[in-house]
Amino acid sequence: MLAEPNAQPNQSLIDGIATLQALASAPEPIGCRALARQLGINTTKVNRLLKTLAFLGIARQTANRKYTAGSGMHVLAAQSLFASGLLRRALPVLEGLRRFGHTVALGVLWNDSVSYLFHAPPGIEASRGLGRIGLLPATTSGIGIALLAELPEERVRALYEGRDIPMFPAGIGALLDKLKETREAGYARVHVADERDFHAVATVIGDPVHAGIAVSGWIPENATPPLVEALREAGSAIGSD
Repeated sequence: MLAEPNAQPNQSLIDGIATLQALASAPEPIGCRALARQLGINTTKVNRLLKTLAFLGIARQTANRKYTAGSGMHVLAAQSLFASGLLRRALPVLEGLRRFGHTVALGVLWNDSVSYLFHAPPGIEASRGLGRIGLLPATTSGIGIALLAELPEERVRALYEGRDIPMFPAGIGALLDKLKETREAGYARVHVADERDFHAVATVIGDPVHAGIAVSGWIPENATPPLVEALREAGSAIGSD
């Protein structure tokens, strides 16, 4: 989850991490100017940040002078997953949830997106669920709605100020109503945005909350309570560290 900023956040560090995160989520090598436009940061500053990341081995420059993830980024990812222990604790628990025959997912909130650490539809090996899906808009995701519901209303308003909100064309009021409903219920139930009549049911993990866990598929209303109970038990088993 996102912490409240202190009185004097370091803008240079914020810009550096934003550049790192945008580079990590780019589906293909990206140029400095395109990345600067995406971030709304001065091109000269982004160029300097990318060169610094390349110097550290966290980024690397391709033959056509675009940038992509370097070996250092993979090292940071592996170190962070090892240090947190989240996936190590979660994998056997997530495997147990697959008994319901639904897609099983674990994700974390990053700004207005959900990063899926695990996403395994029925019928695929659990190992293929690791890193299978990248960032998705939080408002399209059961996990995203469950985690957004943990934020203060003013933080949610700030995230979506002046922007279209995926799945909520009526705007911020409709989203806040959904988040209130989710807080009162203690879980999120979200219609999946495709041609199937599928839903995702999600709960949060940790105290303080740091991740979400979900199942999705054809889930009638009367099938929701036992799934919520199973998700809560799974969240407790994964733990709050």
